[in-house]
Amino acid sequence: MSTEAHVSHTHSHADHGHGHDGGTHATFGGYMIGFGLSVVLTAIPFWLVMSGVLGSNEATALTVMAFAVVQIVVHMIFFLHMTPSSEGGWTMMALIFTLVMVLITLAGSLWVMYHLNTNMMPVHDMSRIP
Repeated sequence: MSTEAHVSHTHSHADHGHGHDGGTHATFGGYMIGFGLSVVLTAIPFWLVMSGVLGSNEATALTVMAFAVVQIVVHMIFFLHMTPSSEGGWTMMALIFTLVMVLITLAGSLWVMYHLNTNMMPVHDMSRIP
């Protein structure tokens, strides 16, 4: 192997960056911010459920789900280091594809179950019972 080929080969490895993909890098401060946000985003819904401060179960459930979505985003950013620029955007594309597939599966399943329940359940006519 000639010296020029070796230099060219070595230089091509440096261009790849070996893991430096433009994403965020883990720091102790970043992990502590993520941990603090996670604790707060867990404690508030816990307090809402235990105190019953919102009054209705539906409002409490929706609020807890909203906090859960925010906590998922916090975990993705601070612990999984997912940003639109990480791994050339492929991580975010895989996440979006997964979310679309999950939403299609859930919506389709709920639609099928609703229609099966509506169309297949017998109607009881209580007036005919002696």
